[in-house]
Amino acid sequence: MKDQVHHSAAAGYKTAADTYIKGRPDYPPQVGEWLTRTLGLDGHKTVIDLGAGTGKFTGRLVATGAQVIAVEPVAQMLEKLADTWPDVLAVSGTASDLPLPDASVDAVVCAQAFHWFASREALDEIARVLKPGGKLGLIWNLRDTQVSWVPKLDAIVNALEGDTPRYYTGAWRKAFPHPAFGALQVQQFHHGHTGSPEDVIFNRVRSTSFIAALPQAQRAKIDEQIRGLIAEEPELQGRDVVTVPYETAAFVVVKGG
Repeated sequence: MKDQVHHSAAAGYKTAADTYIKGRPDYPPQVGEWLTRTLGLDGHKTVIDLGAGTGKFTGRLVATGAQVIAVEPVAQMLEKLADTWPDVLAVSGTASDLPLPDASVDAVVCAQAFHWFASREALDEIARVLKPGGKLGLIWNLRDTQVSWVPKLDAIVNALEGDTPRYYTGAWRKAFPHPAFGALQVQQFHHGHTGSPEDVIFNRVRSTSFIAALPQAQRAKIDEQIRGLIAEEPELQGRDVVTVPYETAAFVVVKGG
């Protein structure tokens, strides 16, 4: 199974689980309605949290009343999830090797994850475990590049991505259309991640897989670049609390739809 996990995820998330928890933003309130109305989750449904990581999105699924099965291949992330959500069934697995029977779940949700495994093979496997009419939800939190300083921060990060799959490249869309699913439908929401610069900027960047996997000296250089950006930006300089603007993109496709 390790061979199915991209090297950036395997190396970076192995060491960055704690930083991931501190640095990653929550999701906007509208996501609750998206889960219940668009994905149809309630106390009678079963949902897979696929690529669940440390469980950052798991609580949103639990709140719907649905039975949640968290699937994650990186052991260190799965351990954090199990500690946070002891009542959730947490299992080791990948998108192309789900440890579940055919037609056994009502929905699969990939939060901040689908770009890692976007392929025909993964969609075949997701379709296998979904019931007829079941739904696949894909959701990402993205820094809002309409705010002037955000592209400058993104440039620092993106310069180091190498061959790491990323949402913004759009490469994940090549997995669609898929014969088992209908057309992608999207909703977008806006929100902010407010806190200390250490958490909402530095730890967010440090939790990026390919940055977490770098040697310490290179990570220190990135910190220096970010400090320089903060010092130059009026919206950031000298502030103990800042807000990083986000937009959330939420997609759904229906099996047989």
